[in-house]
Amino acid sequence: MANLIRSARPASEWTTNELAAYNIVIQTEDTSTFLGASIENLPLPQVDPVILNVEGRPPAGVSKSTRPFFRYLRGAMVHPLGGDGVESAAAHFASHLLGLLDYDEPDRVIHQRLQIRFLVSGVYADAQPDVCVLDDEDFLPLVQENKRLTPPDDLEPQLIAQAIAAFYENNRRRKSIGRPALPLQEFAGITLTGTAPIFYKIPITQELLFAINTGQYPAQQTVVHRFIPPVPDPNSFFDQGMQTLENRRVVLKCYEAFKQFV
Repeated sequence: MANLIRSARPASEWTTNELAAYNIVIQTEDTSTFLGASIENLPLPQVDPVILNVEGRPPAGVSKSTRPFFRYLRGAMVHPLGGDGVESAAAHFASHLLGLLDYDEPDRVIHQRLQIRFLVSGVYADAQPDVCVLDDEDFLPLVQENKRLTPPDDLEPQLIAQAIAAFYENNRRRKSIGRPALPLQEFAGITLTGTAPIFYKIPITQELLFAINTGQYPAQQTVVHRFIPPVPDPNSFFDQGMQTLENRRVVLKCYEAFKQFV
């Protein structure tokens, strides 16, 4: 693996080759290991009961804060293939859902398509998370959406590259105001196919960042932790997403529990 070619590719072009080249592996975990409790013991978020109990279009008179959930959910499900429409619908859905579940508290801001860059093999490369949350100092959760409905494995290298870029940018900002760089930061990440998420905990260290900056193979392996929501029918999850109530309740429990890592 140390002999693999390492080139300055933007985050959107990272593949499993880059993961191998930088000694990064992904490990799948169950609910209790990843979130700290079984799915049955995780609480539902405090959202409008309409979201938890209505499939399809919401009833008349639903609150203004709830209506966008169904509108963006429908948009992401109705446009399953290609084009700017599906990108916009999925990104808007993710942004609205993170806000609805208070990922932007306290005093955080949710951004879409925010441009950052990082150093790869001595050359600056672009990164542009589809959705990210920022506080006064740092990039926090990152969302990478599936624009072509490719297998989730193809999204993971891109998400990990976004986390590396976020770590680079977070430390650059710290140094610019005279604060010490972080030796390690674990990012909460989500890949999103339509409205079906997979959750990740992505640890980025100074050692990994230095290896990527200089195009070297790091001696220490980086283990990214992955969690797939345990919906009733896993085979249809990426087609149905949060459209069905059974899936929606499971996924919302996962989103609520995942806030502990933000």
